[in-house]
Amino acid sequence: MEFYLDSADIDGIKKLARFLPIAGVTTNPSIIAKSGQPLATVIPALREVLGGDARLFAQVMADDAIEMVEEALALTALDKDLVIKIPVIPEGLIAIKQLKMRGIPTLGTAVYSPMQALLAGLAGAEYVAPYVNRIDAQGGSGIKCVQELQQLLDLHAPACKILAASFKTPRQVLDCLLAGCQSVTVPLDVAEQLIKSPAVDAAVAQFKHDWEQAFN
Repeated sequence: MEFYLDSADIDGIKKLARFLPIAGVTTNPSIIAKSGQPLATVIPALREVLGGDARLFAQVMADDAIEMVEEALALTALDKDLVIKIPVIPEGLIAIKQLKMRGIPTLGTAVYSPMQALLAGLAGAEYVAPYVNRIDAQGGSGIKCVQELQQLLDLHAPACKILAASFKTPRQVLDCLLAGCQSVTVPLDVAEQLIKSPAVDAAVAQFKHDWEQAFN
């Protein structure tokens, strides 16, 4: 199982990396824009924080296959082990195929349906990222999408893994893992909620209080 943080907040990632089993970090154009730093700054900083074994993900901005491939090559110059995120659109499928032939790993992103993701897996994507909460927001079921997609990949593209994304609650993360997801990427606030709870804090405080009362 691979646990990723979906963020470019270096300080926040450092804080959580002290105790969470983080496999790496995923980013997208919105996350990078929010950070206020270009990818050329963010990617090396993330590598320094997480070390050489971590997997880092960065997304292309182009919507043409040729430009996607060119942009992917430029991104891998920042970090040779970078996984390139490609939107699963017709031009994106072309780019995924071409990058696969070049030995560059990809993630099919902006996934809203199982069939869309399966096509990315068949094209050669190493990962596909269904947007769990965004699917829910459109009236669908993000968890059902993940369940159906996992079945499809097991049957037809076993080399491709789900990296579920777009979470708003810890429960969504849990349900994806129970559905067989091998990877999830979680924003910092949801990641903190996985381990923190007012009930846990209260229990620990009570233990301390009782001990001090008994033994001064």
